[in-house]
Amino acid sequence: MTETKTEDLTRTIQSQEIWFESEGTRLFALELGHGTPVVFVHGGLADHRAALFRVKALSSTLRLVCPDLRGSGRSVHAGPLSWDRLADDLAALLDHLAIERAVVGGTSMGSAVALRFALRHPQRLRGLILMSPLYPGADRPLADAATSAMRVMSEAGQRALEHGLESLSPLFENLPQPVRDVALEMMRGFDPASVAATTRFLARGEQPLGSARELASIDVPTLLIPGIDPQHPAEVASLYARHLRQPLLVLATDPELSQKLAEFCTRLA
Repeated sequence: MTETKTEDLTRTIQSQEIWFESEGTRLFALELGHGTPVVFVHGGLADHRAALFRVKALSSTLRLVCPDLRGSGRSVHAGPLSWDRLADDLAALLDHLAIERAVVGGTSMGSAVALRFALRHPQRLRGLILMSPLYPGADRPLADAATSAMRVMSEAGQRALEHGLESLSPLFENLPQPVRDVALEMMRGFDPASVAATTRFLARGEQPLGSARELASIDVPTLLIPGIDPQHPAEVASLYARHLRQPLLVLATDPELSQKLAEFCTRLA
């Protein structure tokens, strides 16, 4: 059998599919490796494979768990979404795996879920990873580019519901390779109603925190990786760094990023 590109993301390290219940919805996650538990969450219009694309190397020395958020990938959900619900789903995942505390992180939308988890469930945290954060707090506006991107995604999500998943293809056509192929393969496995629910939620522009001042309540080491595009302005990570108690900034362009991610998580064992 020929392997797909996304199968290649997990073939060198034994993986385990995880199914768990949260508020009456069956949700999915993939687990790889052993050691200190690290939960890492994908961004919008993606699933666990996008998370693996960024942090799979961690599974060589750590226990890496990458969920499909409610309304994404195999975690089919067409109902209302909220940051609290998504954060509580991560708590349910930890409960299911009998993990008391974990390093929790994510990229883009996933970083917002991780942040909301940190605010709602601080006792479950070993550390926090916020990659390409985009939400400055409800007392500040989102970047215009982020608002515009979310509106375009919502419109595409509605078209997918009415006309099929190929309506999403234009959103991924300008991505660089091999990211584009992975994104298109993910897209073909999405549930249209879940896509519509997720993109509709994002387009509302709700934020996972009221103000950056709330970050002062998070008293665990936090690795910040600023965004490098207009939708994820680097200024958001800088804002976070001014309020968090234990911030560590690492640039996304750092050639040792993967190593520094692994070292950060390993120190929290």
